[in-house]
Amino acid sequence: MRRTIFLIASVLVSALFLWLALRDVPLREVADSIRQANVFWILVSLATITIGMWTRAIRWRGLLGFRIPQVQAFYMIAITFLLNLLPLRAGEVARSVLATRSGVPVVTAATSIVVERLIDTLLVVVSLSIMFSQLPSVPEAATKAATLFGIAAVVAFIILIFLARRPQLAHRLLALVERILPFLKPLHLSRLLDNVLEGLQPLTHWHSAAHAIGWTLISWAFSLTTFYTLELALGIADPAQRFATAVLGVGLASFSIAIPVSIASIGPFEAAVIVAGQAVGLPDVTATSLGFLFHGTTILGYAIWGGLGLVVMGVSLSEMVGSKPSTTPPLTG
Repeated sequence: MRRTIFLIASVLVSALFLWLALRDVPLREVADSIRQANVFWILVSLATITIGMWTRAIRWRGLLGFRIPQVQAFYMIAITFLLNLLPLRAGEVARSVLATRSGVPVVTAATSIVVERLIDTLLVVVSLSIMFSQLPSVPEAATKAATLFGIAAVVAFIILIFLARRPQLAHRLLALVERILPFLKPLHLSRLLDNVLEGLQPLTHWHSAAHAIGWTLISWAFSLTTFYTLELALGIADPAQRFATAVLGVGLASFSIAIPVSIASIGPFEAAVIVAGQAVGLPDVTATSLGFLFHGTTILGYAIWGGLGLVVMGVSLSEMVGSKPSTTPPLTG
């Protein structure tokens, strides 16, 4: 019953965002624009999506101490992205379960995913802050706020790494906050703090931190390349406009994916790209076409490699959707 309600809510949310994004856009012109897109650049974008997943697998494998073969890590990442297209977003849980089959403790797998999310979020926040500060159409007050927000994100991340190296200090600070704000005690924040600090442990060592941050930059570079090639497919001529739209579009789309109630992020994803396009002066038809094209190629890439991953890993979609952490024999091959 709960799943049915969640599914209905996801459909409604996707429909609402699609209506908000498309209500003033001539859809026939959007369809014509997509039909006229350069197929070569679309194929290139599918290749960069694949390479981007491969680089994310390299990053994750490093966070796990290289205990999973690269090919298996790639297929686990692909399965994660495929399952995250579904309303219940079971991808990260399924990845943790698959990692246990390769001999990785489920807690280790889960905390590595926490590290991924923290680094990705920091990079997106900083990128968006810089880009917003460069847009002439953004009010000065908003530019200053974006800059301060980016600086605050970096400072907060550094403080978290510092506290991860000194967990006792972190717990003393939490105890002080709970004494000042006693209503926080029932929330059991100490357990949450332990999980966060444990997840950040790999970043307290320079070698693993450099590996994670370096491959994060590489993987996001391929995400930007995917977006950029689709701009070329639509014939967007101005290089500066293409770059600005790519940074804003990828960044805002990544935040739209975080909305848990939607079908494959349909609606919020397109709306995010349209907002990015409008912010740099793209026509509504072009921005809308770009949103659909970027989302469509991304879903196609995830579906191809995620489906192949299910076959190679010997698991079914239903098994992964209903997966729970457990101990199972390691996979071979």
